[in-house]
Amino acid sequence: MADTRLIQSRYRLLDLIGRGGMGEVWRARDESLGRLVAVKCLKPMGPQHDQAFTRVLRERFRREARVAASLQHRGITVVHDFGEHEGVLYLVMELLDGHNLSQLLEGNQQRPLPVEQVVDIAEQVADALGHTHRQGIVHRDLKPANIMRLTDGTVKICDFGIARLGHDIGVTSRLTTAGIAMGTPHYMSPEQIGGKEVDHRSDLYSLGCVLYEIATGVPPFDLDDAWAVLVGHRDTQPEPLRTHRAELPGFFDRVVLDLLAKAPDERPADAGDLRRRIVLGRTGEQPVTSLAYPSAALTGGHLAPPPAALRPTPERPTSERQEPDRPAPDRPNLELPAWAGNMTSGHKATGSLNRGIHLPDPAAGLTGRWTTATSTATAPQPGADGSTGLPHTRPAATPGLLAELAGRHSSGIDLGRLGRWEEAGDVHRAVAARRESVLGPDHPDTLASRYEVGFTLSRTGRAADALRAFGQVAAGRERTLGPDHPQTLAARQETAYVLGQLGRHFEAHQVYAAVLAARERSMGPDHPDTLRCRHNLAFNLSRLGRPEESWQLARQVADDRARLLGATHPDTLATRYEVAYTLGRLGRWAEALETYQDVARARAAALGADHPDTLAARYETGISLGRLGRSAEALELYRGLVADRTRVGGPSDAETLRARHGLGVNLGRMGHWEEALTEAREVCAIREGTLGPDHPDTVISRREVAVALGWLGRWTDALTAYRQVAEARGRVLGPDHPETLAARHDEAHCLDRLGRTEEAAGLYRTLAAHRAQNALPPH
Repeated sequence: MADTRLIQSRYRLLDLIGRGGMGEVWRARDESLGRLVAVKCLKPMGPQHDQAFTRVLRERFRREARVAASLQHRGITVVHDFGEHEGVLYLVMELLDGHNLSQLLEGNQQRPLPVEQVVDIAEQVADALGHTHRQGIVHRDLKPANIMRLTDGTVKICDFGIARLGHDIGVTSRLTTAGIAMGTPHYMSPEQIGGKEVDHRSDLYSLGCVLYEIATGVPPFDLDDAWAVLVGHRDTQPEPLRTHRAELPGFFDRVVLDLLAKAPDERPADAGDLRRRIVLGRTGEQPVTSLAYPSAALTGGHLAPPPAALRPTPERPTSERQEPDRPAPDRPNLELPAWAGNMTSGHKATGSLNRGIHLPDPAAGLTGRWTTATSTATAPQPGADGSTGLPHTRPAATPGLLAELAGRHSSGIDLGRLGRWEEAGDVHRAVAARRESVLGPDHPDTLASRYEVGFTLSRTGRAADALRAFGQVAAGRERTLGPDHPQTLAARQETAYVLGQLGRHFEAHQVYAAVLAARERSMGPDHPDTLRCRHNLAFNLSRLGRPEESWQLARQVADDRARLLGATHPDTLATRYEVAYTLGRLGRWAEALETYQDVARARAAALGADHPDTLAARYETGISLGRLGRSAEALELYRGLVADRTRVGGPSDAETLRARHGLGVNLGRMGHWEEALTEAREVCAIREGTLGPDHPDTVISRREVAVALGWLGRWTDALTAYRQVAEARGRVLGPDHPETLAARHDEAHCLDRLGRTEEAAGLYRTLAAHRAQNALPPH
């Protein structure tokens, strides 16, 4: 719709507020009454869409209008009008000034909301739900995105698109039959999941899930596989909230756990009862007794659901590659509705997945790198006659030929140890082709060579090719050795690793989950490969935007590795490094600094001062110092690090340039902008010559050049640099990527400083429209 379109000669659409898969929300002006309103429009469906599906969507939209219009309460969005204009259904609502709870969590860097705010939200939503339920209406889709907190503190429930009216059972049945999921998995009640009739107590359960998440930062069953989430709701007791966040009041912990009772009869009787318990708890008038079940602290049991997904493994030599992921166990025959089998997990309030290229903070570097294992090969070792002792699928070749191929295979591994990955790949490809010709494609020796080919591809930046190679090896090993064989698992784990390289962290997470489950069953929790998989799980959780869980898991793995391997073992220190990284992600920079310093000292003693891992820990120490405002110390650290990196790797080495970038950033923080500009320009020129103009590192350096020019008041030059940054990011990331939009915003700022206000205003309007198109509808 055009910005100036007039609906029914009354509602003039002004600005796009948000867009979802099925509709748009506009800020509009009611020309008759002279007030601003929000207009929600159902997106027209073309002839390519299923007509039954379209009818259901339109019916849901009409239902939302009818239900919301029947509710008059300060905690429920007011509906002014509803109709159809030129084939488009529209709903006119009050214009709200605020953010939904999902946006509040994201704005709080995915940390839980303040305790007082959480309790206040709980009380207000309970009050609004009480009114809704007294009108015979069940919302059926309560989630953070459907609850708004306005700037004045008022909380409102929105989006009654799948609400059930007491007299509307027939419509509910038709909606369910159409195959459109009735709710969002992370917030659905057990009875809703089971396809049973629901009443107001289902909304109370969903509210419990919402309160759990805004109070702790994670939903009660924080799993990325929809099926695992549904089973968690049905069968698993949630952990008490205070195990995640100790400062939560005891009464609130008990209230939320009661809301999450599996049986509706064990939950609070109604929303009014819930609100009374919250009020009494806030005033401390009387203790609130749990209605549902004893907490873990009382029973001594561990109530957390078992992990359902794993994370990707780090770069590591062959023998350390963990046993391949094994497929997830068959799903049991659960009492779940047919639509659940194809259901996606939906969107939680936090932890959104970014599968694109991420440009790091210019002040930050490559942090939390995946652990590098130290052993050499998982391939079966040849015996005296050159064979592996495993059955051949073809007649055996001569012992001399097998011995020769085994020797060449080992030579390829040695080349990889020396970092000569291209040469190693050539050797392994030749050996793989020869082994396939004499032994067959599924022989373990052939698959071992194919495995090494995949590994060299992953180390030379050809992740997509590596993914195909490891997938073929995993399939071949499963046919020959079985799904649970260590070598099959190793190939699957490598599949997960390259999925991570490709930014497909969600898929990698699922693969690692299966691997971890297999390893824990077959090897036990303390086996080195099991611990490595848990380490990788922690890493991937961080990349999925779940730093709190990542930190908790990494800390557990570090403790286990210290117990089994020793406090200064490289694997222990690798996990402690990950602990420090997640602390930084959580904004706990003082703790991150202390941990990085400890890791750097321990690595220097165990590995040597010039070891890459020691230098990496020193780099991260500098990042932490800068984040804590201790730029003078960071500057001194980076000067020494640049000298050491130059001596070890040379002036054009990527890590030398990264250290120089950190040096330049801290020069700027100290106000030494001329020096910072010189440093940034030199680093940018080297990176452009070695990596190319559009490489993320080059673009980051060019942005640092622009920042320095701006601080020096050279706005014309800064404008040119910022435009180059925006163009590069647009080519690589796309015009609507947040990093591209940020560069365009910098460009607009330069125009403004140059007095070119009309151009600046036009660019700001364009950026606002782009952001609005990608925002979630607030209603």
